[in-house]
Amino acid sequence: MTTYVASKSRTQNRPGWSISFRHPLRNDTKGKIGLKMRRGLGTNDEQVAEELVAEMNEILADESWWNAAKRGEATTRFHKTIVDAFFDEIQAGRFSPESVRETEIPMPGAEEGYSRVQFVGTTGAGKTSLVRQLIGTDPDEDRFPSTAPAKTTIADLEVVQAEGEFRAVVTFFSEFQIQAYVEECVMAATVAVFDEGTDAKIADRLLNHSDQKFRLSYVLGTWPDASPDEDEFSFDDRPQAAAPEESGARDKYVERLHSFVGRIKSLAKAADTRLRKELGAEFENFLKNDRATVESWFEEFVCEIDSNEVEAFFDLTHDIMDEIRLRFDSIQEGALVRTRSEWPESWTFSCGGRDEFIKQVRWFSSNYWPEFGRLLTPIVQGIRVKGPLFPSFDSIKPRLVLIDGQGLGHTPDSSTSVPTDITRRFASVDVILLVDNAQQPMLAASQSVLRTVAASGYHHKLAAAFTHFDLIKGDNLRSLEDKRAHVMGSVTQAIASLRDIIGAPVARAVEQSLPNRCLLLGGIDRRNEKLPAKPAEFVRNQMRALITLCEAAIEPIAPPDSAPIYDPTGIGFAVREAVTKFIGPWNARLGLASYSGVPREHYNRIKALNRRIAGDMGVEYDSLRPVADLVARLSESISLFLDKPIAWTRTPADDAEAEASISQVRRNIAGNIHEIALRRLVEQHLSEWRKAHEMKGRGSALDRSIAMKHIYEAAAPLPDTVMTEQASRFVMDVRRLIEAAIKEAGGKVQLEVLT
Repeated sequence: MTTYVASKSRTQNRPGWSISFRHPLRNDTKGKIGLKMRRGLGTNDEQVAEELVAEMNEILADESWWNAAKRGEATTRFHKTIVDAFFDEIQAGRFSPESVRETEIPMPGAEEGYSRVQFVGTTGAGKTSLVRQLIGTDPDEDRFPSTAPAKTTIADLEVVQAEGEFRAVVTFFSEFQIQAYVEECVMAATVAVFDEGTDAKIADRLLNHSDQKFRLSYVLGTWPDASPDEDEFSFDDRPQAAAPEESGARDKYVERLHSFVGRIKSLAKAADTRLRKELGAEFENFLKNDRATVESWFEEFVCEIDSNEVEAFFDLTHDIMDEIRLRFDSIQEGALVRTRSEWPESWTFSCGGRDEFIKQVRWFSSNYWPEFGRLLTPIVQGIRVKGPLFPSFDSIKPRLVLIDGQGLGHTPDSSTSVPTDITRRFASVDVILLVDNAQQPMLAASQSVLRTVAASGYHHKLAAAFTHFDLIKGDNLRSLEDKRAHVMGSVTQAIASLRDIIGAPVARAVEQSLPNRCLLLGGIDRRNEKLPAKPAEFVRNQMRALITLCEAAIEPIAPPDSAPIYDPTGIGFAVREAVTKFIGPWNARLGLASYSGVPREHYNRIKALNRRIAGDMGVEYDSLRPVADLVARLSESISLFLDKPIAWTRTPADDAEAEASISQVRRNIAGNIHEIALRRLVEQHLSEWRKAHEMKGRGSALDRSIAMKHIYEAAAPLPDTVMTEQASRFVMDVRRLIEAAIKEAGGKVQLEVLT
């Protein structure tokens, strides 16, 4: 039986004593019971701190207290600080950032005359630059929202264009989620020590998470000489705005970073010493022939208690977390809501002045490197703003809600699916705006958007904005029409390549509608008035056309009164095809088989995905998205099945009416298929995911891959001639979903009678 013991400590840069303990009812970031916690005791008196620690140890030693119902009794016996520290953690409900944003600034919809526009596209395509144009912010002076050619942030930005005062609500990732990122950064830094990296390399691993989305450098500052000298190396002749500096602030950040790097090196040295002792003479042989296993053992030793019985890895992680908390102390404006552990939950702000508004909000969204050390961007989960944020190139005042999220990333893997956070929004928005780079053919990520939107029945919401149109060059592209035809040819080719995947009828519908909903944009990284006259007018016209298209999207579409009739016999074949296309690529990623176009993933990326699911922190890691993959493959195979009804309640007037009727069924399915995939892949197999993550020692990477393969095969079993019970239940789950969607659309399900 595990023994839980609390201890007191002094926290750097924080007054008073703190208590540290493992919570017996909370899972840690690896999904194991015993979350390591640190809470302030609110006292400078060591004797009082000792008494409070003794009370916590009394609770930890007696399981009868480990029940939320015992809180009332505990308040009569123990100090409030201790009661709160223990019971708050088991009674707090799951924090919903979306609900907080909706409470503070409700998102208007068609009922209020607003059209919701969702921006989707690859990293660096220009999504956020386009948002800047639509809300009239200056790319040089405002720098809001932030742009970058690489991944900038993982926060959603929602802009409500409206007259009146400026308002903002910012929500943050939970303490638990950020701690997981910090732990991964610290671990990556210790591995850099093991690999004999320089201090700069160690700091880089600490400050920049491997998935390029979580960057501690924004909060902690940069390593000396890590930032580029923009005056010496810049292709841009625009003036760079100077960043205000607090006296001595940068020196303070550098000092803390040196301290953290020193502690990381000590952690790594202790782990390396123990590892060499454990392996003895076999160390070099193991390192040469099975480095993955050696690094895995090394990581395990880093997390364990050192010779002084002090959990050094835990202490370092929480000291970094305290540094993050400190950054929020500098917030002077707006209302900041924190949890009892002093972790931020939300920030709200309102004012009448545009410049002041952007100045305050920018602390939560900026990636401007001279401000590194004070920015809060990596901690932000979502930002919703409302106010007179209208285009500067015209006097029009659109009634739009602009929704911009993380880029899709660049991947050669055509089977990579669109994240579920994006696809879940399809039903609630009016326009799905695919933003792509006109300079290149549609790549895998953009094609994934096309196939996902079409297979889900939302192709009538799809529009495309092609950026960098001004940069298209070619000896055969002499005129504007030549360039337009070049881009449209890329669109047509991309759609044609999807016919066998999503079905010819829906591909034809996309091919007919999308070219009329394509916009060609250039120079959107600059204010329109700074462009030459003729290109500026062309871009203004395209932007006006985009706004008109988006505003018209809320016009209701008359539902077809013809509905399809299906024979359910084919559902089993559709499920079989989906499972085959889901399992094949994942076996290749796990290194257990080969699949055309799908490379094997590094064991650390597989482990990172496993950790997120085991720790209940999400179901995706970077481009590894098993739930989204299963949703996509099922949607595509079901789409092909739906293309072939056996009859109609009334013969459709034409192909357009037939496709509209079938797309309604697709949309009904899309609304519920996420729940099936999530339940079968994650919720029903959470214990197996946690066992897979706990695997250690030689061969653990392979064992983990095999365990994940078994989870996938149990969650999505392959229907065959002889049906297993698992496969039969899976097919029935999908069949019930499809039949309900057909009936909801006015259709019917019946067996075809052959004569």
